[in-house]
This record gives sequence, structure tokens and C-alpha cells, in this order.
Amino acid sequence: MAGKAYIVGVGMTKFEKPETRDWQYWDMAKEAGGKALVDAEIPYGAIEQVPVGYCYQASTAGQRAVYELGLTGIPVYNVNNNCATGATALMMARQFVASGLNDCVLALGFEKMKRGALGGGADSGDFATSPVARHYGVMAAAHGFEMTPPTAQIFGNAAREHMDRYGTTERQLAAVGAKNHRHSADNPNAQFQDIHTVEEILAARTVHRPLTKLQCSPTSDGAAAAVVASERFVREHGLAGRAVEIAGQAMATDTDDSFASGSCIDVVGRPMSRAAARQAYEASGLGIEDVDVIELHDCFSVNELLTYEALGMCAEGGSGKLAEDGATTHGGRWVVNPSGGLISKGHPLGATGLAQAAELVWQLRGTAGARQVPGARVGLAHNIGLGGAAVVTLFRGL
Repeated sequence: MAGKAYIVGVGMTKFEKPETRDWQYWDMAKEAGGKALVDAEIPYGAIEQVPVGYCYQASTAGQRAVYELGLTGIPVYNVNNNCATGATALMMARQFVASGLNDCVLALGFEKMKRGALGGGADSGDFATSPVARHYGVMAAAHGFEMTPPTAQIFGNAAREHMDRYGTTERQLAAVGAKNHRHSADNPNAQFQDIHTVEEILAARTVHRPLTKLQCSPTSDGAAAAVVASERFVREHGLAGRAVEIAGQAMATDTDDSFASGSCIDVVGRPMSRAAARQAYEASGLGIEDVDVIELHDCFSVNELLTYEALGMCAEGGSGKLAEDGATTHGGRWVVNPSGGLISKGHPLGATGLAQAAELVWQLRGTAGARQVPGARVGLAHNIGLGGAAVVTLFRGL
């Protein structure tokens, strides 16, 4: 029987527009990892293993980053799982602890990116060898291939399908962006802190219809980290006052359901998000009705809507109304992406899943400041990557 695992320390950098700040990936990793250790009130020498997530740096960049924290000879694992990389590193740390193999593990994620749209692998010179060639092939068969950024294109086509199938409107999509930009105004770590109205979001430059620039996550530099510890470590080090339990966690990858329908809604991950959520609910004994605060993967506004449906927050096709009615902001049934989400907080691929965890730890501790969801006891994180992987994590405050 698996043991329990707790997050006892978190840290992150401010997420920045690439090339804004004069730093290297090891600088940002040192900052985030150092903050997590200070938050946990433990030295780096207490860490037994380190899974490190990133997508754009070279092999063993994880070691280069971790060596800034200490040279203790412990195992370092380099993790690359597209946009789900950060949550994958956290999942490895939880597994090391829950299995009884380790008592204290550091999960670290970072990314130093280039400016411009995220290609998603579909804009490489040799399309046939891309890891997501099958995914983009489904899109091309249904919608053709336009001269717009590939990742925005596949999600934008999912939005078109959702609109055609369920009557979702452009205003409902824009409402997601407006909410997340409004939330980020209270987050000093967010890349953007400007408030935009639905009208301003609709009037912004179109990236791939119906998605405008203010509904798309940017490229970002940044890092985040979490210290994961066993029940024994928490007890022996007197950390119960800051510990947040990882109550349930699951990863799902693509199945036949992702491709069989020929729909971009499925190929961008709604089936695997649904499967990961179901498994995480079963593992934790919690359901969506128990959740107070959610950090989910709004790489594009449409993916937030698709994720509402995958998590069981509404029936298929009901997500647009959920966003429009204010059910997912302060005063609603859930508060979704109080950090600003990927759209406004930023999206350094390797750090995103761990930044979600950091936000939820602060929420469940009651230390999130102006972003605080009153009385939050249960949080949910959803981190997804094309190619594909979806990780859903349930957090419970003590």
C-alpha cells in the first residue's frame, strides 16, 4: 500500500517575457529551488533525489541547474513531457516518496524560451518525424493546414468545432481570457498583470480564428519547485503546519479515443484529461464537488472550456455558459486559475505544472494574499501536453 506524500515547500520565480531579464536557466532554477528549500525550512543536504523538468535545454541541463543548489552526488533525472513536464516531475517525486524509497525529494522545473509563437513540433523541416505528426494529421484531414502558428491552429480548430457542435460563442471564449487576465492583476509573479475586458480581447489581433492574442499563452522564462516529503519526515521535522497533502494524482496518455473521431477536441486531449481526472478522483476519494480552487492548463481559452467538461464541472457543451455566468471566478462555484493561468501568468513549459502546485499550496495554506479563495481546503491541478500526457493532481490542506 502506497504511503502519503506532502508538499512542504514551494518556490517560483516571476515569469518573464523571454530576453527581458539577463539570466540563464540555472539562475532561475537556483532561485526557485532555493525558495522552496527556505519555505520548507530544510537544507539541500536533506534532499535525496531530484527530478528536473524542461523541454528546450540540452541533456543533463537538470544537473547543471541543480548543481547551483549543492553538489551532494544524489540522483538527478531529466524529465521532458512537453507542456506536462512540470507535473510529470512532481509525479515522479510523489512516487519516490509514496513508495517508501525516499523521505524528501525536490521537484524542479524551468524553461528559457525564445520569443514568438510556440511551434508545437509541427513546423519542423521534417514533419513526418515530429512526435505530434499524428495529431496534426488528424487536424489537417478535418480542417486543412493554414499559415498560422501550429499549436494555436490545432486548438483554434478545436474551438471552431466546439462552437459548431454546442453553440459556444466567441464572447464565451473571450470571457475565459478576461477572467484570467483579471486574476493575474493580483499576482506579482505573473508575466502580465493588465486587466482586459471581453471587448478588448475580442478586438485583439487574431492568431487563429476564433482565438485572439489575449486568449493565447505566451512564451516565457521562469522556474518553479516543490519539496515533497513523507509523513515521517513531516512529523520528525515539525512541518505539519506548512504541509499540503498530495491526496491523489494520475497521468493519462492518448488512447484510440484521441484519434478515432477525427475531432480536434479529442486530439488536443479532452479524453486523456477526463481519464486522468477519473483516476485522480478514485485515488483521493474526492470528487469535483469537493474542490474549491483549480489551476488548469489554459494554454488557449478553449482548452479551459474543454477541461471544465473533462473534470466533470459541467456536461459536454456546457462550459461556455459556465464561463459566461461567472461560475469559475471569485464568488462562483469554483475559482479557476486565480494565478492568472497560462494565458496571463505565463507558460515556461517545464515550470508550468510546478507553478500550479505552488499556487495551490499557497491557497490551501491561506497565504495567497489578494488572490486568496476564502476557506479553500481542496485544490486541483491539471497540466497537459500534446503528444501526449495529462496529469491531474488533488491537493488537500491539513
